[in-house]
Amino acid sequence: MTAISVRNVSKKFRLFASPQDRLFEIFHPFRKRYHREFLALNGVSLDIPKGQTIGIIGRNGSGKSTLLQIIAGILQPTDGSVVVNGRVAALLELGAGFNPEFTGRDNVMLNGALLGIGRDEMIARIPQIEAFADIGEFFDQPVKTYSSGMFVRVAFAATIHVDPDILIIDEALAVGDAKFQHKCYEHLSSLRERGITILFVTHSMALVTTYAQHAVLMDYGQLVADGEPGLIVDKYHELLFGRNSSPASSQGVMTEEAIGGVNLVISEMGSVRSTMDVCHSRRSYNKTETRFGNGEAKIIDFALQYEDRWDVVDVPFRSVLNVYVRAVFLGDVEAPAVGFCIKTVEGVYVYATNTIILGERLQPISKGEVRVFKFAFTLNISPGDYFLDLGVMKEDGTRGGCVLDVRRSIAHCLVCADRDRPFDGLVDLATSFEVLEEQLHP
Repeated sequence: MTAISVRNVSKKFRLFASPQDRLFEIFHPFRKRYHREFLALNGVSLDIPKGQTIGIIGRNGSGKSTLLQIIAGILQPTDGSVVVNGRVAALLELGAGFNPEFTGRDNVMLNGALLGIGRDEMIARIPQIEAFADIGEFFDQPVKTYSSGMFVRVAFAATIHVDPDILIIDEALAVGDAKFQHKCYEHLSSLRERGITILFVTHSMALVTTYAQHAVLMDYGQLVADGEPGLIVDKYHELLFGRNSSPASSQGVMTEEAIGGVNLVISEMGSVRSTMDVCHSRRSYNKTETRFGNGEAKIIDFALQYEDRWDVVDVPFRSVLNVYVRAVFLGDVEAPAVGFCIKTVEGVYVYATNTIILGERLQPISKGEVRVFKFAFTLNISPGDYFLDLGVMKEDGTRGGCVLDVRRSIAHCLVCADRDRPFDGLVDLATSFEVLEEQLHP
């Protein structure tokens, strides 16, 4: 049975340069047009079977939230039709549907009334909702006094305790703390086991591959692909970065000489005499990086490589990743050092090291010299998105050294699950196991 049927749905919005232009268009005697049209959705068709959990992914502005709002009945499509079979409960943008002057309890009661649930029935459910939200006395305070975390607790608790046939969630859980998110995901799993249709939008690819049974990829208002979550996540990253193709090397493949020869690796990173910063040209470059240091050195290029693939973004699980760092020194540095860190999207450090910690003492470097450094390590970490920090320091007796130039989150790396992994969690601890031959008796 089909829970949701979307047929050739399009949605146009009128965009005005200013509020005055909206008034000018309304009152203009010859109906002069002051707006431009924006096509948020363009001919989207989708059937969602009853009981499936669907993850919708795509870049910002791809139409994901607009589609959810149309399915939830908040927006009407410009063209096309949507048929929904069952009661819909939706948790969309923060603040939607709640009156800030009402208390959490009052808003929960109002939410139930809007969904057609009787007052007595909602009163019977209130204790469960209050316990799940777990915000204490604030449950009877006006919503306008809530933090964003408290709000999402009440909103999510109210949404899941009205016995929906279809549950729609749009990134709302990203606001809650880790403990509450964990509780929510466990509850979503139980709803899925009960056969509730769940439709959610997220930018967490781990969430899609973990919870979704089916995934949908959207871009520029169109449905690009749908299918098995792992495959759709791969297509999403292809959309963002392409797949291992580099302008510096045909199809991103290095020659055997380039893999083994230091000079040819350096040539892949540009002329040794050049001191121009070309980090932005790397495919894994993250433009929202942050940077600090005393300026005695500058990182001017970097590259990620595995096997014969150069300047990559996606790297297979358990492959050896080579990280190249190119820096120019603007002053004499007696005891230089270089380091890197790999961390999760949430900023959790998975691993960090530098040549000071490793016990590698580098030779002094004179002003104006350019150096290329290389780190190599095995990616025994859970498939997903990670960011790399790169830094150049000088030894000062501490583990971190004196910072010359640190570029935080300069590179984005996707660890791909192209093989089975014998663990759950973040890092492979290479656990050993044995059964003792000697039988133990009490």
